[in-house]
Amino acid sequence: MTRPLSPPSVIRRGLVVVGTALALAPHAFAQAPIVIKFSHVVANDTPKGKAAEFFAKRAGELTKGRVKVEVYPNSQLYKDKEEMEALQLGSVQMLAPSLSKFAPLGVKEFEVFDLPFIFDDYNDLHKVTGGPVGAKLLKKLESRGITGLAYWDNGFKVMSANKPLRAVADYKGMKMRIQSSKVLDAQMRALGALPQVLAFSETYQALQTGVVDGTENPPSNLYTQKMHEVQKHVSVTNHGYLGYAVVVNKKFWDGLPGDIRTALSKAMTEATKVANDTAFNDNQDSLAKVKASGKTTVYSPTIGERFQLKKALVPVHKQLASRVGDETIQDIYNATGFRPDNL
Repeated sequence: MTRPLSPPSVIRRGLVVVGTALALAPHAFAQAPIVIKFSHVVANDTPKGKAAEFFAKRAGELTKGRVKVEVYPNSQLYKDKEEMEALQLGSVQMLAPSLSKFAPLGVKEFEVFDLPFIFDDYNDLHKVTGGPVGAKLLKKLESRGITGLAYWDNGFKVMSANKPLRAVADYKGMKMRIQSSKVLDAQMRALGALPQVLAFSETYQALQTGVVDGTENPPSNLYTQKMHEVQKHVSVTNHGYLGYAVVVNKKFWDGLPGDIRTALSKAMTEATKVANDTAFNDNQDSLAKVKASGKTTVYSPTIGERFQLKKALVPVHKQLASRVGDETIQDIYNATGFRPDNL
């Protein structure tokens, strides 16, 4: 029969156990990586999807496995309308929402990116997203518990429908899907169209069943979501820009060790180049694939047709200035040299 331990023996045994546990603890913690759930609403083979996967890979490499980024594409975790609240609550750590998604948080200035024809090309755009104007806008998110890390391009948008869209008059009465944005609402109304707000994940079915007649998208979104299969006509208007801001829960970000934040920032810088280069190339390739499919007629407006479209839409800038912020609009005009009065 085993003799019961005397009190000193119990103490010694306990000290051995505790000491062993403490000795092993650092190794146990080192083996548990920091998990970042990165949620987005598009497919893995889109520019955003590819950049998110690249960021996940580089984050793991640069932190030597101390961080694990789990990417959830195609609205697997949250739909458009749900993901921002999930970020603020900490249910997900990172998102890359389209820029207009920040307006419901009260940061309406981000809708400036939705203004039609405010950027002529990528050169003008990157003067803003890569400069002080873009940084100033990201700073406005901090009071909402969000830290902005980068801007990622998707691309310039085309219009699609089941009838040709060439003249401004062709849009009259068309039910056009938009994402939630007062600017995009005003844009479609300026063309005589009827804007319909729908989640991105619901757009294909809505086009297929005739709930809406058409939509606007960069070619990569149009192609990867197979919208061209249910849209007979695409007009390469390049009238507006669709981009994203990669954002993270501020409390989570601020709580990370400094060296981890530095490594993740480097990974994000690299991923941003991947996102923007991929966006440009994929949109060119996607448009070519839409043409090659034979299911959709792709039309490039003449200089005159595009000028008339621009003339019809640029007044939206002034119309929405009180919402978006005249100062923000003027900041972009100054950065790009755009002069609406020259139209």
